[in-house]
Amino acid sequence: MGMNPRKPGKPRDSYIPNFPLNLSHMGKQKPLLLLFLTPFLLIRAGYAQDKWDLRRCVDYAIANSITVRQADVTARSYKLTFERSRLSQLPTVNGSFGGSVNSGHTQNPTNYQLNTVTSYYSSIGVQAGVNVYNFSSLRNVIEANRLAWEASLAGSDRTKNDLTLSVATAYLQVLLAIQATETARLQLQLSQSNLKLTRKQVDAGTLPELNAAELEAQVAQDSSTYINSKGTIEQDVLSLKAYMGMDAATPFEVAAPPVEAIPVESIGDLQPEIVYALALGHQPLQRMDSLVIAAARRNLRSLSGARYPTISMGGGLSSTYFKSSQLPADKYFTQMNNNFAQSIGVNVSIPILNGGALRTNFEQGKLTLLNDQLQRDQNNLVLKENIYLAYTAAMTALQKFEANKISLAAAQKSYDFAQKRYSVGMLNTIDLLTNQNNLFTQQINLLTSHFDYVFKMKVLEYYKGLGVKLTKE
Repeated sequence: MGMNPRKPGKPRDSYIPNFPLNLSHMGKQKPLLLLFLTPFLLIRAGYAQDKWDLRRCVDYAIANSITVRQADVTARSYKLTFERSRLSQLPTVNGSFGGSVNSGHTQNPTNYQLNTVTSYYSSIGVQAGVNVYNFSSLRNVIEANRLAWEASLAGSDRTKNDLTLSVATAYLQVLLAIQATETARLQLQLSQSNLKLTRKQVDAGTLPELNAAELEAQVAQDSSTYINSKGTIEQDVLSLKAYMGMDAATPFEVAAPPVEAIPVESIGDLQPEIVYALALGHQPLQRMDSLVIAAARRNLRSLSGARYPTISMGGGLSSTYFKSSQLPADKYFTQMNNNFAQSIGVNVSIPILNGGALRTNFEQGKLTLLNDQLQRDQNNLVLKENIYLAYTAAMTALQKFEANKISLAAAQKSYDFAQKRYSVGMLNTIDLLTNQNNLFTQQINLLTSHFDYVFKMKVLEYYKGLGVKLTKE
């Protein structure tokens, strides 16, 4: 019978996945050791500078994921089941050889006389059999097993797709942390520049010491923000490594394209009904559902055919040899030739009364098919809901991104005016810092909303079948 590749209890899909060498002691041996170590140091430095793009991260994750490898093992098991059922169509051929030594009252198998002797008996034979007719039951089993194998391959693809989306989510989080850290660094430089300028004015006596003290506090706060941002990068990189199945101590650096360089489809090309229609045809879960249902139909046909007669043919070749200590015997090959026998026969097996097993199996097969169809309908409903949720989230993210553009422009304009007024003594330090912090907040908000918009669009592109790409290919 065909096997069902579903794994009961597996969670339903969600439209957005959760997301130095010390050489000072070398003394006189230092030049020689440096010469020896130089190639290794260069290799180490080159490896540390080797940057990982999203495609490389995904390939590594798939190659090292235990879940993916388990799915591949499962698919190979289904393939073996299919191959075994396919080979069952071939005739069975078995050979046999036996021999025995007997002492005592023995019947001569060649002439059926009784003698009290020591004798030797041997036999050799070949038997063959083949199914001639079974109402296509076997062929339907073979086809059901083939479809179950293909369904398991689709299940393996689904595991890889889910992992790809998870890695992409973690990768984008790292990119966001990197760019947020760069923004924090620029904020710190700005505060340091303002402090330097103000310190000169304080030393010249044109501004009070309080102004410098307030800017020193701002520099300390911005330094803390910058340090925390760098820590966030390390944490997000560790999360990405965990999805990839990479050792946490392995040197690792991502290739960080600016967010505005990440290609994004037009929202007009990602309308939910269009995306859903395309997703039904190429999403691995939907392909697996179709194959599972097709396998259940074939299995049902096989169960129906099992209620009809089965006709098989068989035949065999055999011969025997007997030798007694008191009776003369022909030579081995002469006697084997004289005792050579052939047989051929036809067997018809007709199911009559079997405790209702065949009928029960058939009814259970119908229920299995119905359950698979209901599971497909449920999965399609979840898919449609996820796509509409993803589209709504993308539209919201786009609107938030556009609103943050306006907010940043206003904050930048306000800060520019504040900077000019502060430089001529018309604005106090607290008001300048308020404008500066507001500008920084709006920069972070815009950056976060931009990444959020890009990710939500990538989810829609994933459902459409475009994969997850962060560069133009």
